[in-house]
Amino acid sequence: MSKQLVGEAMCRASQVCYFLLKEKLEEGERYGVGISMGEEVADIPNLSPSRARVQELAEALVRGGVTPVTLRDVVDDWLLE
Repeated sequence: MSKQLVGEAMCRASQVCYFLLKEKLEEGERYGVGISMGEEVADIPNLSPSRARVQELAEALVRGGVTPVTLRDVVDDWLLE
């Protein structure tokens, strides 16, 4: 799996980094998102085969200042859209 930095934000004096994850599978590429903040890391791979859709999600995570702890809740809401 590869990670591409999408953006960075500050949250309570800690730097938060946002990533687009890419995984190559037999049926093609799948994309996910990841967030790291100090020692806290949350990755959710394999969300969609659409790079553009997951890229938009990753950019929204940056704008919203989402942290690793809340990533799962935000992605669950996104999947229901």
